Amino acid sequence: MLNSFFMALSMFSKLPVPEIDFDKANMKYALCFFPVIGLIIGFFQCLIYTFLKYAGFGDLFVACIITVLPVLITGGIHIDGFMDTSDARKSYGSKEKKLKILSDPHIGAFSVISIIVYMIVYFGAVYQAGPKGIFAFAKCFILSRALSGFAAVTFKCAKKEGLLFTFADSADVEFTRSVLVAIFVLTALWLILKDGKCGFVCVLSTLCVFGYYRYFSYNEFGGITGDLEGYFLQICELAALLCATVFGR
Repeated sequence: MLNSFFMALSMFSKLPVPEIDFDKANMKYALCFFPVIGLIIGFFQCLIYTFLKYAGFGDLFVACIITVLPVLITGGIHIDGFMDTSDARKSYGSKEKKLKILSDPHIGAFSVISIIVYMIVYFGAVYQAGPKGIFAFAKCFILSRALSGFAAVTFKCAKKEGLLFTFADSADVEFTRSVLVAIFVLTALWLILKDGKCGFVCVLSTLCVFGYYRYFSYNEFGGITGDLEGYFLQICELAALLCATVFGR
């Protein structure tokens, strides 16, 4: 179990961990610990935001730091999936063509445009969010990863190869589902009880994006891939951030 924890940290973050063998035994429970990375991101977001505000830094600088913080902790692994998926979806091609684009190591114009627009909107929302919005949103990093992990062991994989298929195929499916559902429910209750209407809307936004993810991934790609998981995670967190910004003020 401890090796699965270190496996999750090494795969989905840039945090230093002991070297772990990349085998099925260590991957069996790895997805159960995926939300822990969200907890770490949320913790550092609250800590750094509080420190910077207390130290007297301006809102512009604080927003810049909070915007890049998740990328620094994760190493941009989910941003990569977001960009690849943006290219594929904007091709308006067949499922086969879109899957081929996902496998292409090169980036296209639409991926660049999409990430620029994404980061501008994300930065603007962070800049406008007050403390209540920032602290409410911090919990949503856990929600997005609980849903992403649940999708990995529940939704159909578009390809019988790749990192996502390897993790899904190695996982203890029933145990992983149960753990991730429990984490999502407990975090959702925490958000709603702590942040009221703001928390409720944030939870609702993650579920709406999750439903949309299931719809477009099956219709456009025939299932999910690792890149689509990254795309979902980024869209889910942006939706939650916008809700936290609007309803947290």
